[in-house]
Amino acid sequence: MLTVTGLKTYYYSGGRALPAVDGVDLELRPGEIVGIVGESGCGKSTVVRTLMGLLDPVAARREAGQAFFHGRDLFSLKEKELCRVRGRQISMIFQNPLSALDPVYTVGDQIMEMILLHEKLPRRQARQRAVELLREVNIPSPELRVDQYPHELSGGMQQRVMIAIALACRPEILIADEPTTALDVTIQAQILELLRQLRDRLGIAVILITHNMGVVAALCDRMMVMYGGVVVEEGSCRRVFAAPRHPYTRGLLAAIPSAAEDKEVLYTIPGQVPALEAPVQRCRFFGRCGCRIDRCGEKEPPLVQLEEGQRCRCWLAAGEEDQTAEREEAGTVADA
Repeated sequence: MLTVTGLKTYYYSGGRALPAVDGVDLELRPGEIVGIVGESGCGKSTVVRTLMGLLDPVAARREAGQAFFHGRDLFSLKEKELCRVRGRQISMIFQNPLSALDPVYTVGDQIMEMILLHEKLPRRQARQRAVELLREVNIPSPELRVDQYPHELSGGMQQRVMIAIALACRPEILIADEPTTALDVTIQAQILELLRQLRDRLGIAVILITHNMGVVAALCDRMMVMYGGVVVEEGSCRRVFAAPRHPYTRGLLAAIPSAAEDKEVLYTIPGQVPALEAPVQRCRFFGRCGCRIDRCGEKEPPLVQLEEGQRCRCWLAAGEEDQTAEREEAGTVADA
């Protein structure tokens, strides 16, 4: 459904080129939920904002890459053509609903705006569709809520309104940019269950942006771990959680609190995501990695293919695969 290859997006500040996204590939299949996970500043949101054409042209620029959606390169579309795709075929749920929703319009008007923009319907039918959408995202008394303003709703309801707006034209792809960050745990679970139900019922594909590994484990089929603008590990959630190969992925998993362990101090990855400059000459996780070797500081590792579709950007993982291949080859020759 969606294939992204070699995506590079740089921010420019003070004459410096900062590689926010520096060569990312992404595949999305119908009905699939793919999670992109990592700390703030790793480039997760920049990937999807580049796809949607929502970057500030003064501060950011796509340097390379293609994004094919049903055979059409999104980056080659003119603005009017891209506007027909946004909202109708590819929709996005933004991170903070209170800032994304317009405070001077009712939630019904904001849902209707999306419907009237892409479909030729009279306002009465658009209003009825808005009520149905509010009911679909499990908002109680939708006939009353449709005439309320965003500030009259709770945080969970505001997020559901954002989902209703995104679903207004029945898109094929739904991008959710950290949709549960500002919500309490109970409401988070409800929103995640709602996304799963929508996927099952409507067959839409979902790209979920998050820094919460628990959310990825609960909802996603596949996951991509990003760090420093690149994918450092990817694969099925089952495989990555069972056998993480990159030190950064292992660090993220180790930082998850566990009810089975009695710890007074939780594990944290030392340091913070650095502001890298292009071109990058070494492993981007070098300064924070406790497993680094001399080669890590000399050259950036490639994203190598491991077993069961898992891929990892680490010299240690690449070395293990090379050694395994050599052992298997030697064993085959010996058998012969």
